[in-house]
Amino acid sequence: MNPRTLVRAEGAVVAAAATATYALDGRSLLVFLAVILLPDVSMAGYLHSRRVGAITYNAVHTYVGPVVLAAVGVLTGTGLAVGIALIWTAHIGADRLFGYGLKYADREFGDTHVQRL
Repeated sequence: MNPRTLVRAEGAVVAAAATATYALDGRSLLVFLAVILLPDVSMAGYLHSRRVGAITYNAVHTYVGPVVLAAVGVLTGTGLAVGIALIWTAHIGADRLFGYGLKYADREFGDTHVQRL
C-alpha cells in the first residue's frame, strides 16, 4: 500500500474510533455535529498570509492538541474536555481520510503533506 493510502486509512480508523468512543460514552450527537467543523476556523489565518494560515491551520490540525486536552480531561475528571478532544480527534482523522493534510507555508492551500505522499 502506498503512503497516501495508508494516511487516509489511518485517518478513517482514527475518525471512526474517536466518533465511536464519543457515542458509546453517551455523549450528545447534537453537540458533536455542532462542534465537528470548529477546527476549520483556523483557516482564517489565510486571510493574513499563507505563512500565518499554515501556522494556524497546522497548530489545530495535529493530534498534539486533542491528546493533551484528553489527558488533562482524564486526569482532572473533566468530561467536557474529553468530549471536545474526541470531536477534535475525529475532525483531524476525517480530514486525513478525505486527503486534507498539514499545510506548507510557501505553497497553495491544497498542496498538503498528504498530496506529497
